[in-house]
Amino acid sequence: MHRFPSVEWTNALRIALNHDRAYREAGKAWTFGAIALIVQSEPHRGLDRDAGIVLDVHRGQCRSARFIEDESDPDDAAFVIVGSYARWRDVIEGRLDPIKGLMEGKLKLARGHLPTIIRFVEPSRLIVASASKVPTRFAD
Repeated sequence: MHRFPSVEWTNALRIALNHDRAYREAGKAWTFGAIALIVQSEPHRGLDRDAGIVLDVHRGQCRSARFIEDESDPDDAAFVIVGSYARWRDVIEGRLDPIKGLMEGKLKLARGHLPTIIRFVEPSRLIVASASKVPTRFAD
């Protein structure tokens, strides 16, 4: 089990993405840069500062995945999506589609072009499917 979010969880997600044939196929058209998924700090859950993951996804491959702490706007991410710990847990456990979450204001697009993200519903869904395969230990 990997604690979410953490270096180990991030590495496991990269491996899961790169072993997912459906994601490789659906994500082939993505050439728009890295995506950062930021979890807002929640000290009562043991998350004392913002943390997140920067996924360098390109043409259906996750070229790298980097865990970040105390950073809510990484320079190397073309897209930055921010949400609470509870919202990201809902995404990982399949209760919240990330695109729907953006449209409903449950997740916030802090940087990037929303119409571009919306065009890639299927790859987004498959990233979540890969995340749900990572053995995850949540704080609550």
